[in-house]
Amino acid sequence: MNRTTSVLASALLGVMSLFAKDVNIVYVGNSITYGAYIDDKANDAPPARASRHITEKRPDINLNFRNCGVSGMTTVNYLPATDTQFPKIVEAARELSNNNNGELIFSISLGTNDSAESRPMGAPVLPQQYYTNMQAIINELLRLFPHCRVVVQGPIWYSPNTYNKAMYLKSGLERLNSYKPMLPKLVKYYDEVKPSHVVLGDTAAYEAFREQPKYFTPENGNAGVFYLHPNAEGADLLGRYWAEAILKIL
Repeated sequence: MNRTTSVLASALLGVMSLFAKDVNIVYVGNSITYGAYIDDKANDAPPARASRHITEKRPDINLNFRNCGVSGMTTVNYLPATDTQFPKIVEAARELSNNNNGELIFSISLGTNDSAESRPMGAPVLPQQYYTNMQAIINELLRLFPHCRVVVQGPIWYSPNTYNKAMYLKSGLERLNSYKPMLPKLVKYYDEVKPSHVVLGDTAAYEAFREQPKYFTPENGNAGVFYLHPNAEGADLLGRYWAEAILKIL
């Protein structure tokens, strides 16, 4: 790159930053979103990776995000009526919105803990209840932040022998799969009552992670070594899927 090209490139970047679009993303989820077993969560958890991939594809965006993933959480934990986790995502959204006037997006990935046979709050959650819980969460977000958009991301595969403090096993995985039709159904509902505000995010990462131990941190459980939480490589892969889904609405 010669000096003239370098100067022009720098000038272009300066102009782009001047007119950069502010985007605020609140990532809602469980231990997978949180980045359990990932050493550098601030940089390598799925929300951080997703945000990085978004800005790589869209350098005209000034992106701010909050990782509101909490280990062990179900849709029941995030219900507004329980007044436990929901106020925290509202606080994160307001903090981001107060710092700038950018677009507000909620990226929600829940269902893994809902599918467990026992232990997590409310588990096992039946498919229709999963749908109802997600609807209650989204309804309140849309009430509090009328101009926000919500991206519902599908949960990823876990091994059918998953059994840590909570028991998942094959029946849990089958239950997780029963949630899949609930997400398009949810989006279809909002297409009618509040068009363009709730969109279907990633549904392909499940298959990308299926029986791929290289993307997981091996964990010793009550039914042998199981695969539930992505490692840094897996978090980057999941982040790419989330990013592609979010980029579609930007």
